[in-house]
Amino acid sequence: MTHEPFEIIGANRPGRWLMTCDHATNMIPDWVHGGDLGLTAADMGRHIAYDIGAAAVTRQLAEALDSPAILSRFSRLVCDPNRGEDDPTIMMRLYDGTIIPGNRNADEAEKEERLQRLYRPYHAAYADLANKMKDPVICAVHSFTPRLNGRHPRPWEIGILYADDTRFALPFIEACRAQGWCTGDNEPYAGHLPGDAVDRHALQHGRPNVLIELRQDLIADEAGQTLWANRLAPLLSDVLTQSGL
Repeated sequence: MTHEPFEIIGANRPGRWLMTCDHATNMIPDWVHGGDLGLTAADMGRHIAYDIGAAAVTRQLAEALDSPAILSRFSRLVCDPNRGEDDPTIMMRLYDGTIIPGNRNADEAEKEERLQRLYRPYHAAYADLANKMKDPVICAVHSFTPRLNGRHPRPWEIGILYADDTRFALPFIEACRAQGWCTGDNEPYAGHLPGDAVDRHALQHGRPNVLIELRQDLIADEAGQTLWANRLAPLLSDVLTQSGL
């Protein structure tokens, strides 16, 4: 049975936004290490396997903004679509203190198969979708764990990440803070790795962009997901209009 590595929603919607979710699911294709990376169900339900709550927020934002969305259909532990192909963290062997047994002894041939069957088709579909749109604005939706093992709690409710192109991100940070939200400016981590998804599909094409990180405990259930989608959709629209982009 063929495993589709991506899902596209609303390809023909007229909105300018291209909503993306690189870490939408914890799904392991059955041909990858027997469909099991050797982790417990509890570990596969953690942030190390996917961005909890991000897929649902992405879907709701795309609908509210009448815009298309693309979501991954493989766990970040299989290979991470938000990394460049030459990034050593594209196939993690250790993540937040957890050894990934199915990756521990994976060789270059196995890595290449994952790239060929999952990573590259995802990015090809992403590029095709963006190229068919007129003046797209890319909005990547992610989520972050409230606390890494052995680290301090993270106070931010939302983080806005960006690289050199700050045209949208900086006014959006101001708009979020005006709502009273504890908003990270390139926190809980910096928003750029060479070859990552935003670099590849936005920065290299001069497309306006923003990467939104939501704290996972705030979007872990349907009520939280809907709340944040309803909060963010009008703010994204307003800032885009005001920016003149």
